[in-house]
Amino acid sequence: MKIALIGFGTVGQGFIDILQEKSDILRTIYGFEPTIVAVATRSRGSLMHPNGLDKTALLTAIEQGHLNNYPDTDGLQRDLPVLDLIDQCGADVMLEASWTNLDTAQPATDHCLRAFQNGQHVVLVNKGPVALHYDLLQAAAQQTNRQLRYEGTVMAGTPSLTLARESLAGCTITSARGILNGTTNYMLTQMEQGVSYEAVLADAQAKGYAEADPTADVGGWDAAAKALILARGLFGANLTLEDLDVTGITDITLDDIEAARQAGERYKLIAEVTAEGGSVRPVRLPLADPLAGVSGSSNAITYETDLLGGVTLSGPGAGKHETGFAMLADLLAIMRYKPL
Repeated sequence: MKIALIGFGTVGQGFIDILQEKSDILRTIYGFEPTIVAVATRSRGSLMHPNGLDKTALLTAIEQGHLNNYPDTDGLQRDLPVLDLIDQCGADVMLEASWTNLDTAQPATDHCLRAFQNGQHVVLVNKGPVALHYDLLQAAAQQTNRQLRYEGTVMAGTPSLTLARESLAGCTITSARGILNGTTNYMLTQMEQGVSYEAVLADAQAKGYAEADPTADVGGWDAAAKALILARGLFGANLTLEDLDVTGITDITLDDIEAARQAGERYKLIAEVTAEGGSVRPVRLPLADPLAGVSGSSNAITYETDLLGGVTLSGPGAGKHETGFAMLADLLAIMRYKPL
């Protein structure tokens, strides 16, 4: 399998780490021998080689700050514009792991459409294109008989979408509700220990859980984007961010946390979607609710089904290798795919 990797930040590097660590197992057990034929970044260069790029040299170059540090080899091309690179690299699959834009989902959406035009499957960990342009991408995938896979856009490598669409096949899912943002879950968990909102936000930023501008997390917008992906992928609901009722945790106080505790409840930022709509808001959950026991930066989701009742899955929702694993899982699924 020849792979083009668009975006080579933390997640892309984690994916390459996994390929190196598990190369023997992947080849022996799964018959999976990936070749990275192209890597592109927004500001640190791009590389393309039809016979493949050396994974160790890729990691060394990016650790040194720029892909220009990759050694010269015959046939190597540098600094091609991304769309030209997608056109020329000869990849079987394009992985889109560039930065997420929730306003327009560009330029990542154009990357995906170009990949489909070139007969490439598409794997996304970038939430923007699926959240904002799901129907467009699905139509392009169907027209070209290629797969669009995006496990890593919701709960990273924890297989929330695979559970819903494959393991629960045959069930009717009536709703999905979950803790889909690890930053806010960490903050609410710490506030239960008496730490103020301001102090725990500073702590989350220091630990790298929250960005310098934490609005996407604490305002509920990161969880809202994932709720949109669930609404579209599970229910075919043609929703936008404007259709969701979104409230973050910025107004939650220690008094609120204490009042919930005395009532035998716990605050969680819950994203919930059905075929009719969705919301993201702080909710006081009874302690018996399986989502109430999910602490720290973990994520969890509960699917309500007709045959099994509630089915809950919890696990990490972010991380270098956790999200890199989601990319690997999608590639292995593509390898199992048999075109009609």
